[in-house]
This record gives sequence, C-alpha cells and structure tokens, in this order.
Amino acid sequence: MNPALSRALAGALVMGPQIAHAADMDGRLLGPMWGIPFAGLLLCIALMPLLAPSFWHHHFGKVAAGWGLAFLVPFAIQWGVGPAWVSVVHALLAEYLPFVILLTALYTVSGGIHIRGNLHGSPGLNTAILAIGAVLASLMGTTGASMLLIRPLIRANDNRQHAAHIVVFFIFIVSNAGGSLTPLGDPPLFLGFLKGVEFFWTVKYIFPETLFLVGSLLVIFYVMDSWYYHRREEILPVDPTPDSPRLGFDGARNFFLLAGVVGLVLLSGLWKSPVTFNLSGTEIGLPGLVRDAGLLVITILSLRITPTSVHADNQFGWGPMLEVAKLFAGIFLTIIPVIAMLRAGVDGPFGAIVSAVTRPDGSPNPLMYFWATGVLSSFLDNAPTYLVFFNTAGGDAVRLMTELAPTLAAISAGSVFMGANTYIGNAPNLMVKAIAEDRGVRMPSFFGYMAWSGLILLPLFFIITLIWFK
Repeated sequence: MNPALSRALAGALVMGPQIAHAADMDGRLLGPMWGIPFAGLLLCIALMPLLAPSFWHHHFGKVAAGWGLAFLVPFAIQWGVGPAWVSVVHALLAEYLPFVILLTALYTVSGGIHIRGNLHGSPGLNTAILAIGAVLASLMGTTGASMLLIRPLIRANDNRQHAAHIVVFFIFIVSNAGGSLTPLGDPPLFLGFLKGVEFFWTVKYIFPETLFLVGSLLVIFYVMDSWYYHRREEILPVDPTPDSPRLGFDGARNFFLLAGVVGLVLLSGLWKSPVTFNLSGTEIGLPGLVRDAGLLVITILSLRITPTSVHADNQFGWGPMLEVAKLFAGIFLTIIPVIAMLRAGVDGPFGAIVSAVTRPDGSPNPLMYFWATGVLSSFLDNAPTYLVFFNTAGGDAVRLMTELAPTLAAISAGSVFMGANTYIGNAPNLMVKAIAEDRGVRMPSFFGYMAWSGLILLPLFFIITLIWFK
C-alpha cells in the first residue's frame, strides 16, 4: 500500500485531529469500478424521468440513497469504517451543506416575490424580460431568476398562438447562460467558489464569452419573435389574463433579503479569518460558518414575512428543493472516489480522460475542456461535471485562476453554457418546462428541444471556441 495512503487511513481509524479526508487518498490504488455508483446515479437522473417517470417521482430519494450505499458499504469494508466516516463528514460539511443551504435560501427568497399584473407580450417587451433575467440570474441564481420571471412572461404572452419559442429562449438565457458570472448564478460556479475560486473571477475571465452568447441569443430571439408576432391571427382577439389596475411586486421585502444573501456570500469570500474548527479531519472556517448560519436565518425570515397569498400566487412548494437536496446528497458521496482517481492524473484509472483533455506537452487543452465539460453537462448535471473536470485539471484553485486561467474559464463556460443543450442539463430547465406546460404552452419534446439547441446554440458555441478557446 502507498505510504501516504497508509498514514491517512491509520489517522482516520483513530479519529485523531490530523485525520486526512478523501482528497488525500491516492487514486492510483483505486480501480474504475469505484466510479460505477457515481455514473449509475447520474444515468438514473438523466434517463429515469424519461423512461419511468412515475417510479422516479416517488422513489428518486431511495435511488440516490441506494447508489450512495453502493459506494459507502464496499468502501468501509475494504478501507475501514474510520476512512469511510471521514469521507462522509468531508463531503457533508465542506461541500454538500454549503451548497444546499445557498440553493435553499435563493429558492425561498425568490419564491416570496410575486410580480403582479398583466404585461402585453411583444418582441421588445419579451426581449427586455429575457435581458433582465440574464442579469438577475447571476445575482439570484438561475433557479431564482427562472422562478421569478417565467410565470409573468407566460401571462404576458398567453394571448399569442405561438409561445413555445419564448420559453425555449428563456431556458437558454435565464436558466443557463445568464448565471455564468458569479458563484450565485449557477451551482457549478458555487462549487468552484467553495474550492477557492475568487467570487469575481468569472466576471473577469468569461464576461466577453457571456456577453457574446447572451447578446447573440437576444438578437436571434427578437428577430424570431418579431416574425411570429406579425403573422396573421397570431394575437388572440381576447386576452385570457385581464388587465390589472397596477403592476408591482408582492412580497417585495424579500428583495432586501436577497441583498443579504449576496452580502453573506461576498463576505465569506473576502473575509480571511484564522479561526477554524476541525471536525473529523475537515477544516471549517469561521467565514463559512457565518455565511451558512446567516443564510439559514434569511430563509426562516423570508418564510415568516412572506404573506401566504404570495406563496399561493407563485405556487410555491418544497418539492423541487427536496429533490435537489436528496439527489445531491448521493452525488457528493459517490463522487469521492472519482475525484481521487482523477487527481491521480495520467497514472490513475482515468488516465485516458486526462490525456484526452491534455496537449502532447502535458499542458491542459482549453478547447477540449470546454467541449468535454459542456457535452457531459448537457446530459448529466452540470454541478458534478464541473467538479470532475476541475479536479481533472489539478484541483488547485490558485493555479487554475492564474497560469491555467484559460482552462478554468473553459470549464466554467462549458458547464454553465451547455447546460442549456437539453432539458436535463440544468435543474431549472425541467422546472420551467413543467410550469409552461401547466400553463398550456405546448413545449417541444426532449429531442425536439435538442433540435432547437442544436440549430441555435451549437453554432454559437463553435464561434466561442474559435475566438476564446482555440
């Protein structure tokens, strides 16, 4: 056995203060079979909602738990209960809980804001809403911005014969591309933030790519929506939604709480404190504790100050958030050995993957990282995909932000941008689709949606590759 791994396991078994977490494990001692639970869970997330929707709806938590145990039990048998415990604690405290607490805060606060009134959808107004949503996505998350704006956008266009294209572009822009500039925007970037990537790093390094993509999509949408808008009989003679005496926000106090969420995340990134707490080998810093405690307070406060009528108007419920929490518990657990094997580089079990995204001179290839991260993010969840390739590139946030900045930019852009390629690429995609269909919008099928993304998004991604990641 490798001496470094022996020391790590011995320390874990006695549960001493110097216990090493799973990231210290020598991935060269593991085999590809350890990656099966992670791959199995992601494939279930991708396929079971399509192949067995009823079973998945009622049992997705059990499926996630089953795959988690499929990793944890054999791991404990082979390496000992101590190392298994250390791995679970590290995944829970260092990554899973901060991730879920932030998403819960954003989901709750955005669900407490209701846009009142009826706008009248036109190409100019619809384009403006999409542009506003793109900005909000990086401030309140793609999930928060999507849940805030999709219902008023559908109401504004419920007197139109064709509205599916409006929702498709909403998914492209608000549910995905718009969240690429801050760790608040999309879960992959928040995972990078937890790994040490600076809060404003993505603004500095992928703003041009984001501006190009969002700007191009807005122009294409305006032209397409104008064509639909001026077709004969496009506008129904009677608007199903009556005009409201006034437009406005119900639950507007949640905007102050949203500012509190932004402030707490910023604080945790900028505040450097020597105070840390060691729990089974996992170092927890004081700034992170303050952030997470503050986010929990904001979540509870939002629930208390938001009128019941606002939640009713927004059809607010905990179902989507519980699904994310249960699935990601399994993801963060089963990804432990995968990360260890990727950290082993070309000498590890996944050496072929590392070689595929590496140039002959040994340096990472941003072009391959952009497309490899993007393609997997299209069919798997983009948060764990980001984490996999972040570690494939070395996992050192300082080095990735400096000498390997083009690689980190490619990973960040690929995971966020290409989550829009399919309905299952990012959690808000399916949520928006479900809301639209509930409101009577005839959305494209799974492959029909891919036809839209293939015709519109893929050419833009090729242009981005030629300009920034060649």
